[in-house]
Amino acid sequence: MPLTELNHYFVRANDLEATKNFYCDVLGFDVMPRPTFPFPGYWLGVNGKIQVHMGPDGIDNAELYYLGTPKNAVTDHAGVVDHIAFLASEPGQFIRRFRQRGLEFQPRSLPEFDLYQIFI
Repeated sequence: MPLTELNHYFVRANDLEATKNFYCDVLGFDVMPRPTFPFPGYWLGVNGKIQVHMGPDGIDNAELYYLGTPKNAVTDHAGVVDHIAFLASEPGQFIRRFRQRGLEFQPRSLPEFDLYQIFI
């Protein structure tokens, strides 16, 4: 059941385009294919691997998509990290571990990317 790697972190950005431009133009990230989430955003990567996921602050129904921060978490001049994602083998073992410890979690599947996520 080991964690295999840090996959990405999610930034809720005040200015989505300016934030994306900073990551790409200054830090050298590339825009990568992204699932069809019901809100705008970007997956950014290095060497073909996703590192950063970002979306705008202030979207409708944010509580359905932004699972790690409260609605008004973003401040005037900065975004906020909503969540950090790790890759792991055998997610069922993590689910059993979470249940044994009484931890709340929310699973989500993205079949087009062969990706199963568990938010805790």
